[in-house]
Amino acid sequence: MRTGLLTILSALLLSGCGIMSWFGGEEDPRPPTELKELKPEITVTILWSREIGVGTDGRRLNLIPALHGGRLYVADAEGRILALDAATGKVLWEQETGLPFSGGPAVDAEHIILGSSDGDLVARSARDGAERWHTRLGSEILSVPRIAGSSVLVHTLDDSVYAFKLGSGDQIWKYSHPAPVLTLRGSSIPAVTDDSVIVGISGGKLVNLELQSGVPRWETTVTPPHGRSELARIADIDADPIIVEDTVYVATYNGDLAAIDLTTGAVHWRRRLSAHAGLAASAGMLYITDSDDLIRAATAAGTDIWKQEALKYRRLTAPAVLGNLVAVGDIEGYVHWLDRRDGRLVAQTEVADEPITGRPRVAGSKLYVYGNDGTLAALSAGSPPPPKPKPTPKPDAADTPTARPADAPDTKGSPPVPPPKPEPARSSRRQRHPHPSGHGCRC
Repeated sequence: MRTGLLTILSALLLSGCGIMSWFGGEEDPRPPTELKELKPEITVTILWSREIGVGTDGRRLNLIPALHGGRLYVADAEGRILALDAATGKVLWEQETGLPFSGGPAVDAEHIILGSSDGDLVARSARDGAERWHTRLGSEILSVPRIAGSSVLVHTLDDSVYAFKLGSGDQIWKYSHPAPVLTLRGSSIPAVTDDSVIVGISGGKLVNLELQSGVPRWETTVTPPHGRSELARIADIDADPIIVEDTVYVATYNGDLAAIDLTTGAVHWRRRLSAHAGLAASAGMLYITDSDDLIRAATAAGTDIWKQEALKYRRLTAPAVLGNLVAVGDIEGYVHWLDRRDGRLVAQTEVADEPITGRPRVAGSKLYVYGNDGTLAALSAGSPPPPKPKPTPKPDAADTPTARPADAPDTKGSPPVPPPKPEPARSSRRQRHPHPSGHGCRC
């Protein structure tokens, strides 16, 4: 009986659907916080927007636009690959492959690398999309492949890491790690140095592999699995590790945020914080989307600076840093803009009709966003004004979407009835049909 139940739970977790709503009916136990009316402090401009096939086809996939040489490359879940002019959104070429793409692309001057939910790893020409090579792996590819010199690295759903020759697709090495009984449906994207591959895997482990051979240099347990049930013991690293100088920053689901020595694997510090969407680093600061969809800022030593709670449970993406702004996408197709100095919300922009689950891509002064419905958009934003000194709150002051200092007590009482949502930024929008569980996926 126990084995059968674990099999069911495993299938649900791997499918990316909400298990709680499956057991408890259609009511979402963690409904997204309603958006409040926000007076924008910055001007956000949608420079261009277009539809790219079916997008992720309603699933949480790792299809993230990639930029190289003024071109933007993007794929959808039905096998379309497009190259666009990054400045104008004009389509330069399009190819139909029929493959169920689920991770990528990675690009350089000559190649586009993509993975599929059937385990296909394909290389295409960056000039016209013509096929270079195609190989089949033993598991779904949900992480974005990485190009490292003359090699292609890919992390598959079964926690295997492969290296292939970029020019031919010949396999160089393979590293395998036994996965626990239950895992989240996701794979972190490897981080690469001149001679190392850093990969977060299930079971709360981080490994450093030698780039040329795949031989492990060290393996560190960031968060040991704990709890009495297999469900409680999930401690996966689905958030992409980030390397800053000689330190690797990593976060685990149901676990910790930690700083790891790149050379030795020693833990410099760790603190309790569950995250799986991702984190970003900029100017000596860390920005994290935690598992409750709070946006946090912390120092490189792990000390909280601020946290923004107004977007709780809105299924946020990993944060992207653009100047003095932090941007995240959400379950309803909005991009939210925060001042990275104090965490206050300064604008919100409706970009897509369905969830945005892929991390927004920053290039220069632009932010590129790819919605699950196939909406691809380029945005620019003005710089926010300096933070104002916080006045002493009145006893009956209404809630506002400002960030609380991390150590401030939560003294809020019952929340007020939220006002209607702001008018959408787009002139027209299609009817939205959210999944009853609130997760925006098709099961």
